[in-house]
Amino acid sequence: MKSDRTLLIYGLLIGGLISYIFLTIRFYRKIKRIQQTTVRQSRSSILGEVSEKLSPLLPNFPYHTKDLVFVGKGIDYIVFDGLSSGRLREIIFLEIKTNTSQLNKNEQQIRFYLANFPVKYEVLKIKY
Repeated sequence: MKSDRTLLIYGLLIGGLISYIFLTIRFYRKIKRIQQTTVRQSRSSILGEVSEKLSPLLPNFPYHTKDLVFVGKGIDYIVFDGLSSGRLREIIFLEIKTNTSQLNKNEQQIRFYLANFPVKYEVLKIKY
């Protein structure tokens, strides 16, 4: 009877140890996957930001670099197409995306507003 109890205790200890090792390995694998995903997303984000700033320097970029104003928040550039040559043809709110990236909610809201509501021009004078 004493040996049965001893075997049971040893069995429980070994089972607990195996479970602990299994769960620890599983936990660290999950952490590693999360870290890899985070690094991948971070690289993608950095690459997107670099692409936004370098795109105007590429030879196939459709607008003259002197016609661009970098905004960077919600809209990447405002393009005053033709202004550098003295003949403004149109004003374009330009968002640059890489690969499969899509507009976020703020960018979608800006695009919707620009398509459906009037945009105005204001001059703010500051007196000293």
